Amino acid sequence: MGYRGLGLLYSMQNNFPIVVLLSGRGSNFRALTQRLSDAHICAVISDRTEAPGLEFAREQGIKTFAFARQDFPTKIAQKEAIYSAVDSFKSKLIVLAGFMQIIEAPFVERNLGRILNIHPSLLPRHPGLHTHERALEAKDEEHGCTVHFVDAGVDTGPVVAQAATKIAPGESAEALAGRVLALEHDIYPWAVSHIARGEISISGREVSYSVRCRAEADGHGFRIGREACPQAAGSNGA
Repeated sequence: MGYRGLGLLYSMQNNFPIVVLLSGRGSNFRALTQRLSDAHICAVISDRTEAPGLEFAREQGIKTFAFARQDFPTKIAQKEAIYSAVDSFKSKLIVLAGFMQIIEAPFVERNLGRILNIHPSLLPRHPGLHTHERALEAKDEEHGCTVHFVDAGVDTGPVVAQAATKIAPGESAEALAGRVLALEHDIYPWAVSHIARGEISISGREVSYSVRCRAEADGHGFRIGREACPQAAGSNGA
């Protein structure tokens, strides 16, 4: 199955519902609530009942749902319950904000081009976990984060945008993680908002950008299209 185009309608009434999946504090979710435009979060769903992000969502008046592992006979049953809850909202976009679960291939396949993730590295470098430590061990000159659509692989989906920072001499993994997280809080709401406005779209594995979007990315110092990782080499301007 190929990616479905995301030439989705933008309306002044923010008629672009999104569902957020999280497992922990949800700092990127908090950034979305503060900086998101032209879209609205209709639900926050978690695999952990004690996830701090859920309490924050309730404080914002956003519907929350939690599916704890102990309430289901198998991990697959737990995931299926989560997926059913997501499907019930018929959202335009599914946003992962620290959701620490591998998403099963059937769910990904039926939602290709509609699941967005942010990863704390400049993909394709350092997919998976412990990215800050690995960037330091590799003596990388720069590090950062990548917004990408989700496919069946691990951090292999089409890249939307990247934000980078130089690694300071002698910098610790903790300090680097904090600086990268600040970049995440800037670029994730920006990317979701532009998708909601139809200024970022996807067809196949090709991500396209409006002229206005490209200008804004340049102003923020974000990398998109051919400026991002080689996976985005097919990206173009709309």
